[in-house]
Amino acid sequence: MKIKPFKVEEWMNAYEEGAEFNIAETCVDSVSLDELFSLTGEDKEAFLSSFSARRLTYGDITGSKALKEGISELYKTATPELIVPTHGAAGANHHVFCSLIAPSDHVISIMPTYQQLYSIPESIGADVSIMHLRKENDYLPDINELKSLMRKNTKMICINNPNNPTGALMPSDMLREIISVARDNGAYILSDEVYRHLTQEDIWCESVADLYEKGISVGSMSKVFSLAGLRMGWIFTHNEEALRAFLSHRDYDLISCGMFDDAVSALALKHKEALLARNRGIVKKNLSILSDWIDNESHFSFVKPKAGTTTLVYYDFDIPSYDFCQALYEKTGAFVTPGDAFEEKKCIRIGYGSDTETLRKGLQAISDFAKTL
Repeated sequence: MKIKPFKVEEWMNAYEEGAEFNIAETCVDSVSLDELFSLTGEDKEAFLSSFSARRLTYGDITGSKALKEGISELYKTATPELIVPTHGAAGANHHVFCSLIAPSDHVISIMPTYQQLYSIPESIGADVSIMHLRKENDYLPDINELKSLMRKNTKMICINNPNNPTGALMPSDMLREIISVARDNGAYILSDEVYRHLTQEDIWCESVADLYEKGISVGSMSKVFSLAGLRMGWIFTHNEEALRAFLSHRDYDLISCGMFDDAVSALALKHKEALLARNRGIVKKNLSILSDWIDNESHFSFVKPKAGTTTLVYYDFDIPSYDFCQALYEKTGAFVTPGDAFEEKKCIRIGYGSDTETLRKGLQAISDFAKTL
């Protein structure tokens, strides 16, 4: 299977480890196991002693009861039997496409978004149409454009809500409009929801799988729960045909998730409110810092994000984004992501979920670099 290079991941792989001020990171400031046990109030020694006594088999093939119950509580209509654990959200997205999409299918995907949502179906041989999210429309889908892209053989619509890299959040009425378009055609909607629950306002963030019988939600422990090292993700859907396909394909390419990943994820989800409170506090405080920085910088602008941990920041210098980011990295140690990795020109993606001091220093480094241009 031929597939295009994954631009954003190749960039992260090449430069992340040596960065002095990493404000390209998309997870909320990651926690250690020590911090996790402190936040949850669980007995670390008892947990580790109990786990250490377990034999390292394949574990619960389709995920432990505790894990799937914890994931179910992140939704309004989910039950444990509707949850399919995967190796991260990246594994979940890949699994959905390989389970449901064939070369003769038509797929509609938004852009900008995480490249999986258009490059994987394209690599399978599906005909992929792009629905562009535009800055002047606050990066929200144009429903008329979506309708114009629909065909008789449209198998799936792919969205990312909240959006990476823009931080846009679709209001529930827009989500329902997209569902109406999909339902008229019998199409699935795959919604990458890895930033769901990280909203700037204290509102419930709707999931497409709660609202639509052919909705498919992908989530993970990485972004919202600061536990990317566990590599735990999941798929949730009410659609029986899709569930059968996911479980069948799982036997071929996954079998089971790691026992330790399952156990720690279940513990974290048991105390989800403590983790969410911590992480919402971080992104709200940090977005305020980023917004103040934008207000005081004449060369930079953005559409203020409503959710998630990322945003596109545009600049008015006549420099391609890869060159801008490379020079910034080499001269200051500040690490951001080129907008061209998302097919967006003259902008950079900033992740504002890092620790506050790193964000402040990274933004100051960008300011200092801009003065040299």
